[in-house]
Amino acid sequence: MKQIIPIILIAFASISVVSCKNQPTMAATETLDVVTEKESIKIEHLTAETFKTKVFNYTDSEYKFLGEKPCIIDFYASWCGPCKMMAPTIQAVADEYSDQITVYKVDVDAQKELAGSFGITGIPTLLFCPKKEKPQMSSGLLSKADFDRAVKDVLLK
Repeated sequence: MKQIIPIILIAFASISVVSCKNQPTMAATETLDVVTEKESIKIEHLTAETFKTKVFNYTDSEYKFLGEKPCIIDFYASWCGPCKMMAPTIQAVADEYSDQITVYKVDVDAQKELAGSFGITGIPTLLFCPKKEKPQMSSGLLSKADFDRAVKDVLLK
């Protein structure tokens, strides 16, 4: 038994050395081609106060959009599984339509008054705010195709 253990260790060490030697190496003068992707648009998180100045004053009785571009507001929570599932889609929409719309996020746990003023009881909830018409709300997961349709039919028409 004592002779088998050193033989196994020697065999394992030689296999490791052989497998490392088979890996391609890079000479000091070679460089790797790095593919860089376009940087993602940073999505701003709104508070009740910034919402009133960048989107509309929800405490007023009359709706008057204050933003420069139509927007989507994602009401979410950090612990929400469906919110996490939809986050990459929301980021893709923000990146794709960055020259036409703005995308914001509102953490419902940090902004309870703001979420409560919209009657949000389930998340994710999205508020689509066109420039000239009243906002429209959607609850639950949306696919990229659903977002594309909403952007074209509600925000950019």
